[in-house]
Amino acid sequence: MKRPKLKKASKRVSCSKRYKIQKKVREHNRKLRKEAKKKGVGKRVKKDPGVPSSAPFKEEVLREAEQRRLQIEEEKEKKKQAKKEERAKNRKKERDAASKEEEPKAKKARQDEAEKQPVKPSAPDKNSKKYLCSELNKVIDASDVVIEVLDARDPLGCRCPQLEEAVLQREGKKKLLLVLSKIDLIPKENVERWIQCLQKEFPVVAFKASTQIRDKTVKGRKSRIVASNEVLDKSRAAACFGNGSLTEFLSSFALSKDSEASLKVGVVGFPNVGKSSLINSLKGILACNSGVKRGITKSMQEVHISKSVKVMDSPGIVASPSNPPASMALRSLQVEEGQETVLEAVRTLLKQCDHSQIMLQYNVADFRNSLEFLTLFAKKRGFLLKGGVPNTEQAATTFLDDWTGAKMSYYCKAPENHGLPAYISDAVVAEMQNGWDLNILKRGNEETLKGVKFPSQASSIGFVSKGPTAGLLSVSDNSEEKPSAADTEVELQNDENNEPEQTAQEVNETEAPEKPQEEPLKKKPSRVQFQSLPIDISLSAAKSDDAYDFNTDFK
Repeated sequence: MKRPKLKKASKRVSCSKRYKIQKKVREHNRKLRKEAKKKGVGKRVKKDPGVPSSAPFKEEVLREAEQRRLQIEEEKEKKKQAKKEERAKNRKKERDAASKEEEPKAKKARQDEAEKQPVKPSAPDKNSKKYLCSELNKVIDASDVVIEVLDARDPLGCRCPQLEEAVLQREGKKKLLLVLSKIDLIPKENVERWIQCLQKEFPVVAFKASTQIRDKTVKGRKSRIVASNEVLDKSRAAACFGNGSLTEFLSSFALSKDSEASLKVGVVGFPNVGKSSLINSLKGILACNSGVKRGITKSMQEVHISKSVKVMDSPGIVASPSNPPASMALRSLQVEEGQETVLEAVRTLLKQCDHSQIMLQYNVADFRNSLEFLTLFAKKRGFLLKGGVPNTEQAATTFLDDWTGAKMSYYCKAPENHGLPAYISDAVVAEMQNGWDLNILKRGNEETLKGVKFPSQASSIGFVSKGPTAGLLSVSDNSEEKPSAADTEVELQNDENNEPEQTAQEVNETEAPEKPQEEPLKKKPSRVQFQSLPIDISLSAAKSDDAYDFNTDFK
C-alpha cells in the first residue's frame, strides 16, 4: 500500500510472509536438484583458475595448453569434414543409382560402346624436361635467325655453348645474334666493355625492354606532349630502348634476302633473361606472358612484328646439373621443381658477393651467414610470423626474385683477353657478320646508350661469374651427368678442414711403432671403447721417491 506523501510504495512485508517466500524458494531449488540428479546431469564444471604467475615455466605451460587446444579443435574439424564427405558420397551414390535406373537402354548401350573404345593418349607434360627441349629444338629448326638473349648483369653466364654449337651446325646457314637485355641495371662502362667483348664473335644489340605493357589488344596511348621546361625521365620502366634499332636491323636483313617469305626469328635463352619482354617490346602489346616467376613460357609461340619479320618465343633452356651452384640458382628451375630450397639458393648467391655491398644495398647490419642475413632482412621488410618470428623463407623468396627479376643491380666484369671458344673460328665469325648492316647496329647502340639512365658503380653489387652455363638440348644429355659442383665444394671444404688433423695423424703414425697388417681388417667399433691399461703395483714402485711414507706421521 502506498502511503501518502511518498513517491514509491514501501517494500516492507511481514516476517511471516518473508519466511514463507524463502521456504518456497528452498523447496523449489531442492526439487530442481532432485530432478537433475535423476536425469544424470552432473554438477557445474568449475572454472579453470589458470596458471599462477609465480609458477616456473609459465609461458611454456601456456604454450603447451594452447597447442593441445588447437590440436583438439583440428581433430574435431577433421571428423566433421570426414562426416560431410561421407554424406556427400552417399548422396552421390544414391543419385547415380537413381539416374541409372531411369536411363534408357539405348543410352546405356552407347556408354558401354564408349567404354570399349581404346583410351586416347594423354597430353604431354609441359613441365617435363623432354617437352621443353623438344619445343626449343622446334624453334631452332624453324628459325632463320636465332636471337640469344643475355642478361647484361652476367652475359657470359647466360651463354650456352651447346645451344650456339647446335645453331652453327644446323642446315640452312642460320644466323646467330646476341641481345644484351636489362642494360639499365649495370653501369654504362660495363655495358660498353661487354659490347666490345662480344662483338668479336657475333653481332650484339643493346636492349632495355618495357616492363609495364599490360594491354593484350590495343597499343598503349601515345605519351602526352611534355613542355620544354619539364624533364622527362626516359629510364622509367615504361620506356623501351633498342626496339627501333633491332626492328630496323632485322627488316634490313629480311630485305637483303631474295625469298618472299617473312624472316623467322627465334628468341632463345635461359629462364628470366627477358625473352618474352623483348617480344612484347618489339610488338608494343602484351603478346607473350612474362613475369618474375621463372619458366612461364612452356611452348613455342609465333608473333608477327611486321610484314617481313615474324618472331617465335621459346621456353627457357634447361640447365645441366653439372653447372656450379650459383649458375643453377640463377638460371635453372630447381626451386620451382622442388629440387632445391630457396634458402640453399640464397646461400650460394651470397657466397659470390661482397658482404659490405650486400649490407649497403639492403640496409642491414653485419651478418655472419645466410640465415642471419635473412633474419635481418625479414625484420627490415616486416616479414614476420605469429609471435614476431622472422619469416626467413619469405625473405629468401623476395631476395631470389630481386636477383632473377629486373630489380637488383649487380654486374660482372668483362674479361680483358677473351679468346674464341673451340666451336667458333674466324671463318664462322666472318660468316655470322656477313649480310647484316652493321652501321644500323652501331648507330642504334649509341642512341640506346645515350638515352638509358645507368646506375653508378658504387650502388651496384659486384658479382663473380662462373663462366658459360651448360644446357640440355635433349633428355639423353642428362644421362652424361658429372658430379655436381656443390658436392665437390663440400668435399673441398671438408678436405681443407681435415688437413691439420691428417698431418697430426701422420706425425703420430711416424712416431708410433709399426702395427701388424691384420689390424686394418678389423671392423671399427660403433661406439667409443675405453681400454684399461695394466697398472704396475710392485714394491719397486712403492719404494720410489714419489711414494708417501706413513711412518713419518703415524708411528
